Amino acid sequence: MTRLVAATGFRRLSVAKNLSGFSTRRITRGFATPAASRDALDALFKPLDTFERRHVGPDASEVNKMLTKLGYQTMAEFVEDAVPQKIRIASTTVDDASIRPYSESELLKRARDLAKVNKPARSYIGMGYWNAVVPPVILRNVMENPAWYTQYTPYQPEIAQGRLESLVNFQTMVISLTGMHIANASLLDEATAAAEAMVMSFASASQKKKTFLVDSGVSPQTISVLKTRALGFGIDLKVGDISAALEKDTSTVCGALVQYPDVNGTIRDFGALTKQLHDAGAIVSVATDLLALTLLTPPGEWGADIVLGNSARFGVPSGYGGPHAAFFAVTEKLKRKMPGRLIGRSKDVEGNPAYRLALQTREQHIRREKATSNICTSQALLANMAAMYAVYHGPQGLRDIASKVHGYTGILGNAVQQLGYEVANSEAFFDTLTIKAKDAEKVHAAATSAGINFRRIDATSVGVTLDESVSPADLVDIINVFAAAADAAPLSRESLSVPTAPGIPETLKRESGILHHPVFNTHHSETEMLRYIHHLQGKDLSLVHAMIPLGSCTMKLNSTSSMIPVTMPEYGNVHPFAPLEQVDGYATILKELEKDLNIITGFHSCSLQPNSGAAGEYAGLSVIRAYHKSRGDENRDICLIPVSAHGTNPASAVMAGFKVVAIKSLPDGSLDLVDLKEKAEKHSKNLAACMITYPSTFGVFEESVTHACKIVHDNGGQVYIDGANLNAQVGLTNPATCGGDVCHLNLHKTFAIPHGGGGPGMGPICVAEHLAPFLPTHPIIPTGGSKAIDAVAAAPYGSASILLISWAYIKMLGGSGLSHSSFVALLNANYIASRLKGHYTLKYKNSKGRVAHELLIDMAEFDKAGLKVTDFAKRLQDYGFHPPTCSWPIPTAMLIEPTESETLEELDRFCEAMIQIRAEAEEVITGKQPKDNNVLKNAPHPISVIAVSEEEWKRPYSRQKAVYPLQWLHQRKFWPTTSRIDDAYGDLNLNCECPTVEELAEHAV
Repeated sequence: MTRLVAATGFRRLSVAKNLSGFSTRRITRGFATPAASRDALDALFKPLDTFERRHVGPDASEVNKMLTKLGYQTMAEFVEDAVPQKIRIASTTVDDASIRPYSESELLKRARDLAKVNKPARSYIGMGYWNAVVPPVILRNVMENPAWYTQYTPYQPEIAQGRLESLVNFQTMVISLTGMHIANASLLDEATAAAEAMVMSFASASQKKKTFLVDSGVSPQTISVLKTRALGFGIDLKVGDISAALEKDTSTVCGALVQYPDVNGTIRDFGALTKQLHDAGAIVSVATDLLALTLLTPPGEWGADIVLGNSARFGVPSGYGGPHAAFFAVTEKLKRKMPGRLIGRSKDVEGNPAYRLALQTREQHIRREKATSNICTSQALLANMAAMYAVYHGPQGLRDIASKVHGYTGILGNAVQQLGYEVANSEAFFDTLTIKAKDAEKVHAAATSAGINFRRIDATSVGVTLDESVSPADLVDIINVFAAAADAAPLSRESLSVPTAPGIPETLKRESGILHHPVFNTHHSETEMLRYIHHLQGKDLSLVHAMIPLGSCTMKLNSTSSMIPVTMPEYGNVHPFAPLEQVDGYATILKELEKDLNIITGFHSCSLQPNSGAAGEYAGLSVIRAYHKSRGDENRDICLIPVSAHGTNPASAVMAGFKVVAIKSLPDGSLDLVDLKEKAEKHSKNLAACMITYPSTFGVFEESVTHACKIVHDNGGQVYIDGANLNAQVGLTNPATCGGDVCHLNLHKTFAIPHGGGGPGMGPICVAEHLAPFLPTHPIIPTGGSKAIDAVAAAPYGSASILLISWAYIKMLGGSGLSHSSFVALLNANYIASRLKGHYTLKYKNSKGRVAHELLIDMAEFDKAGLKVTDFAKRLQDYGFHPPTCSWPIPTAMLIEPTESETLEELDRFCEAMIQIRAEAEEVITGKQPKDNNVLKNAPHPISVIAVSEEEWKRPYSRQKAVYPLQWLHQRKFWPTTSRIDDAYGDLNLNCECPTVEELAEHAV
């Protein structure tokens, strides 16, 4: 027995139990000491499903191999050379004592426990949010499918045709239902879409007409966001009766916004008002509901210029506010001014039809300070879900759902009127009723007792919005709340009756058809729907296939364990305006996330409201603007922005009301402090802020960052540190230590929210204590500080449900795991830089020869051979990789970011591909391959190109070389689905709808 114990390491224990468990231990003579025994138990009790080893790709031996390759013995030695000492923070700042790690099972248990703390209730609050019914085939195969949610924005269309087709379906759905000419591929939410419409109206009037009218029937959260946005552009926002406003001077009116149906449920005919606004030279924007438009005359038919809204009731969970895909459609004359991403049809070099991002020159990365929108992402995953919902149900299915919802609403109106209540909008409604009561509070009390939430309008008005989820039993329960409040006997299902009067006026009933395209009339069985989803999925490269080394995008693992809570009903089915006492579980998670983000950034306070990185930039700058105003410094309107800053920065600054002054960079990529000091001093009386991306987009930690921040502070400005590259900082430094006053965090980068093929994302901001009072509030659920700016997003916590992902990610890694992740991210990037040395030119590095978490390789040297960055990118697709970020931040370069999630094997595979491509380029340089007909210029090579006869193969290289240039591709090959796509053709022949039957037949699709 003694030998067995010694051999196995087990110690013989005699344990005395008490009520609290194994608290008293007696060690049998001759065996382990108490301390040793405790150590053994602690070791035995440690969980085996720890997250760090699952998230971080390289194990200890791979880390050592990379360190050796770089000439280091320890990680500490390497980090000392990569990160400037003057900005380093103590190792105890972000460790397991400050952020305790959970194992995967512990985290999921805690998520379930907190979900139970939320009080379940049926919400019929409305105001732009509904209880969506998500078809299981879409829930399981799109929303919960990493092949869909780990894709990136489709900047490489040859390996993104699946989601591009689905987004075209979304655009076509919106065009058809709204009656408009063209629609984009989604925006962040309804309120910010309305803000985009306002600014678009202002810009269309050459920024000379400054009055924008908003009807009082528009949702209050939309009005709040409009107020924030109007400040930056100097727009005079007037809310009230638009008709009355138009009786006065209209010469300054650039546009107007109405809601159809409005927030109180009333449907109004805006045709005459639209003509009146057009006569005044104004643009008419309409916020609406896609399901209602299956029955109502679409705004495009009565003259609307811009139509927008929230598509979430098409199969996307409410998720305590999001994420949801806003839609945005415009007339033909406005299409080139429309914000956001637009998918268009083009053709590849073989003449086959293909999709691509259209009109990309509208994007803020190109327009910079000339942009009036900073849109950098959309809600692609949610737009795809909404599109799939329309494909699955088809036109008749959508009409059936709409008719049922409308019918239920009519029954409700009829019943409450019989109980003695008045329905304010009984003559015209779709799914929402405003019900007059002597004592609204009595109704709400009865509703609470029944586990139901209604909208609180005022002391004598109650709002009720119905949706697809309402069952006959739910309808009876809703009616009986009003019966109880009226001290009447409860009604039964059998006692209900359908009203004889129509709820939609004849003049507003839709007569035109909807969704005529074949895709909406084919896939209505689950078998066909499942096959269609997987057919599209198979065309797209995602993280399930290979690393996606996009610089400044941080395409790391989106773990399954962190995704699970998102679709738990207790989190997914919560209305954003639910009473606070019902969401204690959510509140605990959000508070913990705020606290952890403050620890990581070194700041005092946090707002989780901004629902994208660019929205975070805008929110942070708006907070700075409010801070200066509170001190009487309204004149401070200059924002200094280095040329190495992130591309959205100039656009965000303009939106916040600042004038942009560019700061130069030195030849080594670092900030030109002389230029910064000169311009900061020149504008010292008007300096508001300086925006710095750190590490810079050139891929290095600048040693002068603290000095740069001091220069700005000395001249009265605040420092905004862009958090796009925070993945390089965690546990090593932080924005506060660098000298910042505010930063935003791309949770879809550093904190593992998936990119979803182009959204969703989240961009919360963290601020120093003096800026905390100005954090954004919300008109329904108060948030923010004592001097808060108005809302920057429709929901109080933005896309709240995906905040669960970052919360889980942080909790499972813990402080030490978060720090180690950043160490490895730096190591992986420097390893790639070392392996590619001698093959490509590393553009920037620090004084020790190190890069940060990403590296910029310059390909200008290949111009002499006629080879461009695009040629290398398209050729990399043949090797099964998504190309790095191309032609940004400089036009001749690739920006490579591997993240910490990729193993040494995957890094080597990528490097081997890049080195082999370099050898292929050498053949062109030396004349072995022609400049205009070679394996790079002709890349990528889809099966359709390869599967031709020997006689048809006219290229000066073999098919083997085209598609299997390295041996491992025989076992692991991802095939692009098209040849290189013709960008110019797509922009010159703009078409953003699904193909017709005839077009499909022509190309045998």
